[in-house]
Amino acid sequence: MSRPAPGALARYDGAVPTTVVLVRHGVTALTEIGALSGGDVPGPSLTTAGQRQAAQAADAVFRVGKDLWPDVARPGAVLASPMVRAQETAAAVGRRLGARVGTDDRLAEIRFGAWEGLVPEQVQERWPGGLLRWVTEGTFAPPGGESYADLATRVQPALDDVAAQGEGSTSVVVAHAAVVRTLVGLALDAPPSSWARVRIPPCSLSVLRIWPDGAREVTAVGFPAAE
Repeated sequence: MSRPAPGALARYDGAVPTTVVLVRHGVTALTEIGALSGGDVPGPSLTTAGQRQAAQAADAVFRVGKDLWPDVARPGAVLASPMVRAQETAAAVGRRLGARVGTDDRLAEIRFGAWEGLVPEQVQERWPGGLLRWVTEGTFAPPGGESYADLATRVQPALDDVAAQGEGSTSVVVAHAAVVRTLVGLALDAPPSSWARVRIPPCSLSVLRIWPDGAREVTAVGFPAAE
């Protein structure tokens, strides 16, 4: 029986986890102005800075299983949200790994509905207190949009399918800030009201390990893979 890495979840039954590396996409023009950019529209694309971040994230993912988290297997599969910014980031990762990129619609960013494309000040002006409720309650949804709890109902099954790829394997999932926050929050058994407090910078890496019996370990959150 192999010895767990220092600081890892101690398992003495010989069970082997699946590792999932969650990568947030690089910045877009909407990211740079702080606008709400959700899953209601496919765009926007990465900016030049976002493309550079994607390349840096790809380099970091390439190091996984080598000098970065050497106790896990090398990444062998890449899955991405259908949003343009995630596809572009995943393409950089796939090229670096020599892996084909798959797409899962369930990994699309949280839907902002009527708030799509607005900056927080505009949301506050038109829906006073609404943004605060969305951030702090976890079950409050924008008009025509989703709450964090709503998001969880579609992203958790997607993660389960990735985790079922094979014990001991490592997969990469390229998605969005709210998606990564939700998956980390679920792994920690934290309530949806706390998920918005998890900081996920552009093109950062967060790492989950999932055992066949459903036990989960959060190895890293918001690892700064890009500037």
